[in-house]
Amino acid sequence: MSEFKGSIVPLVTPFKNGQIDEAAMERLIERQIAAGSHGLSVGGTTGEPGTLSLEERKYLIELAVKLIKGRVPLLAGTGTLRLDETLEITRFAQKVGAAGALVITPYYIKPNQEGLYRFFGQVAQAVPDFPIVLYNIPGRAGVEIKVETAARLRRDFPNIIGLKHSSKDVEYVSELLRTAGRDFRVFCGLEALTFPMMCVGAVGTIAATANWLPQETAQMCQLTLEGKYQEALELHYYGLEANDAIFWDTNPIPLKTVLSWMGLLEKEWRAPLGPTTPEIEARLRRMAESYGLIPKKEPHPPVLTDPAKKEYV
Repeated sequence: MSEFKGSIVPLVTPFKNGQIDEAAMERLIERQIAAGSHGLSVGGTTGEPGTLSLEERKYLIELAVKLIKGRVPLLAGTGTLRLDETLEITRFAQKVGAAGALVITPYYIKPNQEGLYRFFGQVAQAVPDFPIVLYNIPGRAGVEIKVETAARLRRDFPNIIGLKHSSKDVEYVSELLRTAGRDFRVFCGLEALTFPMMCVGAVGTIAATANWLPQETAQMCQLTLEGKYQEALELHYYGLEANDAIFWDTNPIPLKTVLSWMGLLEKEWRAPLGPTTPEIEARLRRMAESYGLIPKKEPHPPVLTDPAKKEYV
């Protein structure tokens, strides 16, 4: 089983004329690997999985495996609302060579804890030699995987190796590691809390900021894993505005807006997502300029239009 740790980047899904853009995906992957990201993930929240068909989701996973060429592990987002679809995508991900699966809490229907246990348990049983990372995201799913449920799943299914925690509840991480075992692999899923969660035992992050700042995010994770907390703390504060900007509008709209300015992909997403406001675009441009993601626009000098009147535009 692949050892997942550090910065596992949840990539956006690039589109061009409504279709998955293979060339743009290759650009994104090569940029991440060159920057030192520890792993990649497709088909998670940032990748708009809810707007992709099952065939598109499988195509995206297979494409990523082909483009990565084994250089870093791929954690494939395979969870859906339905068990049969989740099983289909997860089995496919294992078949085509992904290193593991990230399985989101079934959303909208708000299952109880026994239902969650049985759902994740059946997924794990279907692929017993394939690492599974649970995806706890109560803000979108409407229900939390309780610490006791996660610990029970870890105890009963050896291939459930970890959990992505997308919540501001840092105490949850400590309680989970105390209950499930300190070797259970917890990943931060909320950008600004990567460093704090890693300080109490998380092994990395699966957070969207690395789409913008891959090198800095990977370095912060690596420094924290090595116990170099003061150096990592500096990178934590360095990235705070970029973390915030992810949520100036619905993720991944800000990401795709800036990545399009960087020439990496088209500024395209699927309905019901729509373009952001001019005001937010202006904020995003200032943020992107401050991090050196795009060049600063030089102000045009005033032009003298009427020398006699000394009028400028």
